[in-house]
Amino acid sequence: MSATYDLHSHTIHSDGTLTPSELVARARANRVDVLALTDHDVTDGVTEARAAAERAGMRLIAGVEISATWQRQTLHVIGLCIDACHEPLQQGLARLRKSRVWRAQEIGRRLKRKNIDGAYDAARAIARGAVISRTHFARFLVAQGYVPSAGQAFKQYLARGRAAYVPGQWADLAEAVAWIRGAGGVAVLAHPGRYQLTGSKLRRLLHEFKECGGQAMEVVSGSQPPAEIEHMSSLSVELGLFGSLGSDYHGPEQAWIDIGRLPTLAPQVCPVWTAFAPGYTCASSA
Repeated sequence: MSATYDLHSHTIHSDGTLTPSELVARARANRVDVLALTDHDVTDGVTEARAAAERAGMRLIAGVEISATWQRQTLHVIGLCIDACHEPLQQGLARLRKSRVWRAQEIGRRLKRKNIDGAYDAARAIARGAVISRTHFARFLVAQGYVPSAGQAFKQYLARGRAAYVPGQWADLAEAVAWIRGAGGVAVLAHPGRYQLTGSKLRRLLHEFKECGGQAMEVVSGSQPPAEIEHMSSLSVELGLFGSLGSDYHGPEQAWIDIGRLPTLAPQVCPVWTAFAPGYTCASSA
């Protein structure tokens, strides 16, 4: 029987709602065999997740999801099998987290102009970890009754063009890939179907990603229509990129996505785990 992989997940250390131990328990309950923890711009949860995975008889892959910019488009680049202690990677991630604090403070100031007080302090408290994101502001806005849902918080306040939108100051694409490769990891372009790029621009992105050292792309991510999975699978084969899959799980509040509940990769797609170090030296031992 083949192993069940989920190579994209989040905890309270970024914008998830479960602790690393709770995340691993949820994955184990769903019969995930190999789990990657890929919090946004931070690796603080890896040690706890690795210990929990060892107790559960799972393999834990140290990962991270790096915020990056390409042609003024915000992207996410996942690093799998990274050395979480690699100093240049950690220096880069610290820079991004510092930028996130500045952005969060500015979001708070802009919400205050809309007569919404205390947003920054509340979002920081909700965050619990080192990373403050727009998702934390959305949760605050819902909790205080300003909007009925997180989606509406983005539509009304936090999305591009809205009153409290503040663009992030992220790594450029080549820089993000270099951090991952320098830390011994495999660089994966996260959920390429979500960037709403034209077909030609998406191909250009994937070509540039590969040219700067990117090795894989997510062909299965969260809830996707079958046609998109098929298209991403075809692109991975056409461009010679490994295929990855991950739920992008953030917690049980997102009832439409559950960890490990993913379609399998198409037979023609070369799985990203074939690029991992022999014997899963990047993962905890089962």
